[in-house]
Amino acid sequence: MSRLLIEPEVFRNRIADFGFEFLSFETRKLKKGEILHGATAARELAIVVLGGVCSVESSRGTWKNFGKRATVFDGMPYTLYLPIHTEFTVSTESSCDLALCYAKAEVEFPAQLVTPDKVGIEIRGGGNATRQIHDMIPPSFAAHRLIVVEVFTPSGNWSSFPPHKHDVHNPPGEVDLEEIYYYRIEKPEGFAIQRVYTRDKHLDETITVRDGELVLIPEGYHPVAAAHGYNVYYLNALAGSARSLAASDDPDYAWVRGAWNEKDPRLPMIER
Repeated sequence: MSRLLIEPEVFRNRIADFGFEFLSFETRKLKKGEILHGATAARELAIVVLGGVCSVESSRGTWKNFGKRATVFDGMPYTLYLPIHTEFTVSTESSCDLALCYAKAEVEFPAQLVTPDKVGIEIRGGGNATRQIHDMIPPSFAAHRLIVVEVFTPSGNWSSFPPHKHDVHNPPGEVDLEEIYYYRIEKPEGFAIQRVYTRDKHLDETITVRDGELVLIPEGYHPVAAAHGYNVYYLNALAGSARSLAASDDPDYAWVRGAWNEKDPRLPMIER
């Protein structure tokens, strides 16, 4: 098994840092009436509601009954941002599926609930490399390091294409970011393929990813392909040398941007 492919048991009900400097990640599936107590300590946190409805009481404020979609494929996201040094309690009146994205931080920003009307929507790419991006915690958001987006890739399409990287601090063209890809497949027996590689091939892996698994992107280019017949979702959390998504394309494949004449008509998959 690839060292970059992380099974759900590693980050389910526990915070895992994967050896990264900044990023850590956790998932929780709460049953009706179940309560989660936590503290951000020296990390900022984005709680992404993947499915269900929850409430959060914290030392920074209280938010009641947020979340709407049953699964990630059923609607727009709700995301709660909590700054460093925040104690919080999550409670539910029904089952709830959560992703908790953490990043080490030193600067405190206001807590904020990002509702669907505040989420940026972009249809990116073209042809069978068209995909839908939701910006929940973009670089313009008031946070120290954490960036969070989610991406929907229709059956058979390519995503994160042309292959790009962000492993060198050379702004404004590129910044150095750690990244995770957390996957959900609309039909859970499906899969995606992700390649992670560097130009000199000291890192060169092709990974089969299934529902609920996670791929680490410590460096290099990292395109994705969704298997035919299976729509693919992934949640990206990023943190690093700057609050920017500046990246550089693999020069062997950058030309494809000029070949995109039309968007995939299946998109948008999710409407506001």
